[in-house]
Amino acid sequence: MNSRTALALGCLLAVPALLAISTPAPEQAKTAVQTDKAPKAVGPYSQGIIARGFLFCAGQIPIDPATGKLVPGGIEDQTRQVLKNLAAVLEAGGSSLDDVVKCTVILTDMAEFAAMNKVYAEFFKAPYPARATFESGALALGAKVEIECLAVRR
Repeated sequence: MNSRTALALGCLLAVPALLAISTPAPEQAKTAVQTDKAPKAVGPYSQGIIARGFLFCAGQIPIDPATGKLVPGGIEDQTRQVLKNLAAVLEAGGSSLDDVVKCTVILTDMAEFAAMNKVYAEFFKAPYPARATFESGALALGAKVEIECLAVRR
């Protein structure tokens, strides 16, 4: 083996070691967010997860955190409660609705899209987050809407 080959081989062998140094330890990779101002997680999930400068919020349905029950009313009232719940999780995680970059909205009836969208517009301002909206046959507890989001942290 000549000196150039040895040098090249030495550089290649050093690359994985350098990458390992800059990779965070698994326990530092993510942090759970929890607040009493939003409904408690009722399964093996977190209200939110902070990872790599982002806050990933679990889908929220229109549960009043004070009572633990679905709010009465139609799609407007339910959308408003969902967005209040998301705002509480975002705040607990050092973010806000202004920092949201992506939302996913799930409706049980796409015919209620316009009414949901009207309330949604009360909570977000330009530049609006990217968004996808889907219809589902059913949501937990008979909810009409569920929204999850991704935000950058301040």
